[in-house]
Amino acid sequence: MTDVSTAFDRHIAATTEFLTAPVRGNPFASLYRLLVLFLVAGLVIVPLLATVIGGFKDLGELRVNAFGLPRVWHWENYWGILSGSGYWRYLANSLWVAGWTVFLTLAVSAPAAFAFAHLHFFGEKFLFNYLIFGLTFPFATAILPLFIKIRDLGLLDTPWGIILPQVAFYLAISVLLLRNAFRQLPVELVESALMDGCGYPRIFFSIILPLSRPILAAVAIIAFVMSWNNFLLPLVALNTQTKYPWPLGLMDYQGQYMTQWNLVLAFITLTILPAIAMFLAAQKHIVAGLTAGAVKG
Repeated sequence: MTDVSTAFDRHIAATTEFLTAPVRGNPFASLYRLLVLFLVAGLVIVPLLATVIGGFKDLGELRVNAFGLPRVWHWENYWGILSGSGYWRYLANSLWVAGWTVFLTLAVSAPAAFAFAHLHFFGEKFLFNYLIFGLTFPFATAILPLFIKIRDLGLLDTPWGIILPQVAFYLAISVLLLRNAFRQLPVELVESALMDGCGYPRIFFSIILPLSRPILAAVAIIAFVMSWNNFLLPLVALNTQTKYPWPLGLMDYQGQYMTQWNLVLAFITLTILPAIAMFLAAQKHIVAGLTAGAVKG
């Protein structure tokens, strides 16, 4: 079986080289690249600003003036959500699920990536390719058998019915990124440690992990954001409203005949703030980690 990760590595490496390589010969290339980045940034920022501003409008104004500034700033939309118990309950549930998802994803994927990067055993390429094939299957296609398995394990209507499947689905991308980053570390470090009598567990915990904090932070952020925004799995696995994470909390503002879209936008703004804050706090580590993991090893 061919190495499935090779094409992926080359594509990411080529993209990274395009964005970081110095411009030679073409004085307009820098301007072109800057315009492309501004366009991409605008496509991301404009919807976010519209969401934040829309939360300050009443429902009638939101329908006729979706992107403009509100004539009257309705601060009570945000205050009503913050002063209620539902928002904090949904936030705590999401933090619990996302926190355990990140911890278990790193705890499983990091040792597996170390084994694929520095150990050689029979069938390693087949196992790695089999794992990477998980990237080709959309999450929604597995929702029915996943529901049956969660029910058989007695995990329906529990947080672990969400956490464990999320960890399983995030392992492929996590192992891929970590393995490529581990392979960029000098192999002499591992060889010297082996000559000094260190076992692989000590090498992993004392050498590999301390040198791989950027990529670990990047994988943690990816797993956190994916878990934070997961809607389909909690919708299928949970029945009790008090256990809902924040994506399902949006249904509080959806009635049988009408949806309070201004409150939905305010709720979304408040719930994406923790993810944005976490991303900004670890931004340097994320960029360094993804760059290290995007080089063909």
